[in-house]
Amino acid sequence: MDAFDDLFAANTKFARKFKNSRLTGTAARGLAVVTCMDSRIDPLGLLGLKPGDAKILRNAGARVTDDVLRTLILAVYLLGVERVLIMPHTDCGMAKVSDADVHALTQSHGVDTRSLEFRTVPDQDAALRHDLTRIKSSPFLPEALPVSGAIYDVHTGRLLPVH
Repeated sequence: MDAFDDLFAANTKFARKFKNSRLTGTAARGLAVVTCMDSRIDPLGLLGLKPGDAKILRNAGARVTDDVLRTLILAVYLLGVERVLIMPHTDCGMAKVSDADVHALTQSHGVDTRSLEFRTVPDQDAALRHDLTRIKSSPFLPEALPVSGAIYDVHTGRLLPVH
């Protein structure tokens, strides 16, 4: 058995009932969400969205990296995004370690990652505020682009707005 057989079998079943072929690449609700890769997060479900409504950008810690900024620029100018929500979450693994911890862990496996910046999150509130400022002050995005932040509580399902 191949490591991915279960996924391809599930896709075969999914494709039989697939009904989204008429969706376009634009964000129907004009929304981009930057969130964490944590598998406990269902960004569409928790925001009352459906496929095609929003662009979902995911990475470790929900950080606004250069690549996220590049993707937001494309989403705004090419794909109908008119507002951005940055949504990290409680109980995040990136808030439980430092970059030094990650480097030490990988080194214990014989892998040297010291040339990488992992953007761990020692202060989640400060990181979110920094990332909000990064988008709001970007010269590449519209000055009036609505940008908001909220922390998703993985234990209650609630969003906690950060102003």
